[in-house]
Amino acid sequence: MSGVTGYLLYTNFSSPSKARIYNDAIAPPTNTTNTTRPQFNQVSAGVVGQLKAKLGDDNVITSQEAIQSSVNSQWSYLVDLPPSVIVTPASTQDVVEIVNIARENHIPIISRSAGTSLEGHCSAEHGGIMIDFEQRMSNVLEVYPDDMQVRVQPGVKWVDLNEHLEEAGLKLFFPLDPSPGAAISGMLSTGCSGTNACMYGTARGEWFINVTAVMANGKVLKTRQRARKSSAGIDLTKLFTGAEGTLGVITELTLRLTPKVPTSVAVAAFDSIEDAAQGVSRVVQSGISVNCAELLDDLAIAANNNSGTTAHKYEEKPHIFFKFAGTPSHMAEDAERASAIVREYGSSLQYAENDEEAKNLWEARKWGLSNIQAMVPESRIWTTDVCVPQSKLPTLVSQIKRDTMEAGIYAPLLSHAADGNCHFLLAFKDDRERKVVEHLVEEMIVKAQALDGTCTGEHGVGFGKKSHLVHELGESTVEALWALKKAFDPDNIMNPGKLYPDISSH
Repeated sequence: MSGVTGYLLYTNFSSPSKARIYNDAIAPPTNTTNTTRPQFNQVSAGVVGQLKAKLGDDNVITSQEAIQSSVNSQWSYLVDLPPSVIVTPASTQDVVEIVNIARENHIPIISRSAGTSLEGHCSAEHGGIMIDFEQRMSNVLEVYPDDMQVRVQPGVKWVDLNEHLEEAGLKLFFPLDPSPGAAISGMLSTGCSGTNACMYGTARGEWFINVTAVMANGKVLKTRQRARKSSAGIDLTKLFTGAEGTLGVITELTLRLTPKVPTSVAVAAFDSIEDAAQGVSRVVQSGISVNCAELLDDLAIAANNNSGTTAHKYEEKPHIFFKFAGTPSHMAEDAERASAIVREYGSSLQYAENDEEAKNLWEARKWGLSNIQAMVPESRIWTTDVCVPQSKLPTLVSQIKRDTMEAGIYAPLLSHAADGNCHFLLAFKDDRERKVVEHLVEEMIVKAQALDGTCTGEHGVGFGKKSHLVHELGESTVEALWALKKAFDPDNIMNPGKLYPDISSH
């Protein structure tokens, strides 16, 4: 899986100091209270032999050292438990063979496209077979420029896809922008979004036209044709959106692209979070073409000033980083309107005069997490993902900032202010502080849900948040989710232990 809050994560992926922050994070329990869950068989030498016969020796990884180095996301507060074996297919037919072997031997399957997820999506609680698409199924298969569509394999990263389109001379791009390391299948499977969500929406919109998937029974399903619109029955593509690999194994996806448009950057400082959130709301409601509206609180701004990653030093108060989109004349008109609105909240807009200045202004947002980590180099970071209706954002943020300050926990805020999604980054050094942070995160989710919000705006549920779904969705809805799961995967071999909460009837 992929779909981390990686627009926060422009850090060096190979940095030993950053990796160390996460190496001793919290492992999910190896047991659950659901006694009706079937017991799985272990991967035997015979099963490994079957896999090698179908895929070739080099595409079946059994070395525990190699497996362990492949599974953990250094960005997660959880430690992913390793599978028994990793396989690297090259085609949909390869995946059919893998699924058939797993089903016949009652062995669980975990799909992995880039491994940047935060909520334990790729943790192999029961061992089993991990299907790794990053190695041999990460290609752009076909571009349909006249239709503004592209067909890809699951391991393609969105950054690489957009570079491919640019190198082909196309003025089209795929606008969903989570982590730079996130891959397309994981983005769909976690229902991702990113900084561009203000203008382009999320994975739950119309960006994924169809998927090809191998079902638990070994059959291949394609959800629909490439026509731009279709009323031909239930949209099965949507069933795989946010399903986190629990309904089938995705092997191809067709995506909708959109034309690139010019953007401009502006920054506004506010005296309070309330003023910042209300100012953003007014700007968006006015019809101004806002591409991004990113809120950094005073702690995040202080981290930027301390880092030296940008030439500009900001006043240590809440800031909104805007991107506007449109033609130059349209953006000039929007600039005047936005300036008038933020003045009503005691602020003013600082506009970039050219591309270089725009890049410099955006650096504080781009390097947000790196700058925060540098402030607490001996700590680990727990990244949160609650989301509330935009009008409730000031209330939620004020409550959380009060709680973290009273607890003595360093917790800067990076927020997609236009859609109510907040990422508090809670630092902890030891087990005592970890327990404090865990309690704060639980309270944060309770507060968000009480405001008609959600435990996860874009990271997905995985293992880490499934316990909150009964309260958020209700038992009847969770029972419906389980019914869907059982219809698609009656033996529960597809990424078991993720997404679906344990309730009394299951």
